[in-house]
Amino acid sequence: MSEQYDVIVIGAGPGGYVAAIRCAQLGFRVACIDDYLDERNKPSPGGTCLNIGCIPSKALLESSHHYQQAQQQFAAHGIRIGQLELDLATMQTRKQQVVRDLTGGIQSLFKANQIAFYAGCGTLGQNNRVDVVAHDNTTTQLTAEHVILASGSRPVELPFAPFDGKQVVDSTGALAFESVPKRLGIIGAGVIGLELGSLWQRLGAEVVVLEAQETFLPDADSTIAKQANKLLGQQGLDVRLGTRVDAVHTGNTVRVDYTDGQGSQSLECDKLIVAVGRRPNSEDLCSDDLSLSSDERGFVQVDDHYRTNLEKVYAVGDLIPGPMLAHKGMEEGMAVAERIAGQFADVDYDNIPFVIYTHPEIAWTGRTEQQLKEAGVDYRVGQFPFSANGRARAAGDTEGVIRILADARTDRVLGVHMLGPQASELIAQAVIARAFATSAEDLALTMFAHPTLSETFHEAALDVADRAIHRAPPRKPRT
Repeated sequence: MSEQYDVIVIGAGPGGYVAAIRCAQLGFRVACIDDYLDERNKPSPGGTCLNIGCIPSKALLESSHHYQQAQQQFAAHGIRIGQLELDLATMQTRKQQVVRDLTGGIQSLFKANQIAFYAGCGTLGQNNRVDVVAHDNTTTQLTAEHVILASGSRPVELPFAPFDGKQVVDSTGALAFESVPKRLGIIGAGVIGLELGSLWQRLGAEVVVLEAQETFLPDADSTIAKQANKLLGQQGLDVRLGTRVDAVHTGNTVRVDYTDGQGSQSLECDKLIVAVGRRPNSEDLCSDDLSLSSDERGFVQVDDHYRTNLEKVYAVGDLIPGPMLAHKGMEEGMAVAERIAGQFADVDYDNIPFVIYTHPEIAWTGRTEQQLKEAGVDYRVGQFPFSANGRARAAGDTEGVIRILADARTDRVLGVHMLGPQASELIAQAVIARAFATSAEDLALTMFAHPTLSETFHEAALDVADRAIHRAPPRKPRT
């Protein structure tokens, strides 16, 4: 006898658990299935993001930033300390406690919303039957009118650099080092590679990042990317662009053979992180008698309502095309739940915030200057440096700039790009502004508290019309 539900969600990551909770709020009887076990071998909903991705990486990045501040910046604030000591074990323990608090919170939300949670692997069969194989190999059969697939993604593994969990690791392994590697190699200068490189460089590792593309962060605004590359290089992050990795050899150390513009090269390191992207977990989601439509990269194909080719089966998050971002998956989880309930729901894919948690942080939303040029859009640029911001000066954190791109005819904000302190928080102002089709003048006429970092955003808006008060010298003479 199978358990009957209105909605079954396969996967308890950001897209899955949000979809499950919203469905429950809308009055549906919901079950959610997830197979992740934590380091204690206990079920831990939250997916990659909460367990081995966004949250633990930010916890360690925060700790490493405090360590670097104590080393290099406290003295300038009149804070003198004795011999500084790194306790990586305590740092890792704190990271895991942060993870447990948040994943435990999801379990509490499931209970509060009367969501049945099944720890195990779910497989979709005919007539929306889902077989759940628990970790003890027992099987439970569930059925539902609607099924939401939210099984997430996993790191891409290179054929010549298989993960061994010791010397060659993925992002998960890179967050669990028991000691700081003296020499650390990273393949991939994307978001994950840069964040992990920054983390371990702050704690004392010599870090070399090998990136195949000739351009640093090609998806970011080129002005921001160039400044970020320069600043990260000054911090000690050695990013080598235009490199093609040919082979990886393990032994007492790891040797990476690669080719760049100068010919054949090699890099010797103690640990190697492979961070070349992620792929959707779309295999084995369905029984052999079902054919779930996906593209050549494994992304499940859906329509504008997140419906797959299977009746009343939906997919969200990393499983479908688009940026692999937790907040994108969350919004899709909300939207699919509300559409199942017959309500209107929409996700604005033109206004997704992107953040890289280096220091300074990098964040943007909307179109880049290079995209506007390629599209032939006439635009104006306003920008303002954090070095002229009073709050940034008081904090001693002045690197970076905010840039606003506005339509030259309508003044509508087309894109906002940030490099600087708390950019991950400041970008929300830009997202809200663009959601309401705000003009640069609207922002310029808005009062911002003083002294705050957000005044940099205000001055950049003023600068679109050459009205920035604290810019020196002014770009144009007064007429």
